[in-house]
Amino acid sequence: MSNLIHLSNLNRFFDETKKINVLKKLSYSFKKGKIYSLIGPSGSGKSTLLNILSLIDRPNSGSVFFENKQINFEDQIKNDIFRSKKIGIIYQQDNLLPDFTALENIYLASLAAGKSKNLSINKAKFLLKKVGLSSRSGHYPYQLSGGEKQRVSIARAVINDPQIILADEPTGSLDNDNAKIVFEILKKQLNSNRLIIFATHNRFFADKADCLLEIVNGNIKTINGWV
Repeated sequence: MSNLIHLSNLNRFFDETKKINVLKKLSYSFKKGKIYSLIGPSGSGKSTLLNILSLIDRPNSGSVFFENKQINFEDQIKNDIFRSKKIGIIYQQDNLLPDFTALENIYLASLAAGKSKNLSINKAKFLLKKVGLSSRSGHYPYQLSGGEKQRVSIARAVINDPQIILADEPTGSLDNDNAKIVFEILKKQLNSNRLIIFATHNRFFADKADCLLEIVNGNIKTINGWV
């Protein structure tokens, strides 16, 4: 099974003296068709790593490769286009647009990737059905529960058929029952050409991944699973 992402000697620090060095010569390869969980205490670098993988942040040194092609972090326009088409992102806080309905929040992501409005709306309706929210399509975020908002976020993240789904504490703000529903929906988004990486403090969900990783002293340690 081929590598979808390869990280080589990533370093990320947050002050000029390099005293806050979150990632230290981190190297790792992520394979398509697998779910990876990231654990580690707050401040260990989970969110920092996801932000680099999503091309929102950049390392101070080191390289990121997608399908053996190195990312040029200087080319922000190209990276924005790549992100919109290839990467789906799910946050702990849903980040839904408050003035738009559930349906609109989903299909706007498709419009941003250059798809037609009719195609975008039809696919958004299909995805809402898949996450069990067809009856809530016209509701605004404030009218949805936390679990429902995260289900909308998952639908939004996959509308452009991304190869990579990155989720930062996707169940962190939910009660246990809703967390289980959201996690099962997230798992169902995996296919043979897609990679899912999620960060979590919840060991119960972390253990359900194909590979459990821990960030320790700025690097990745495999706890269990397929490498």
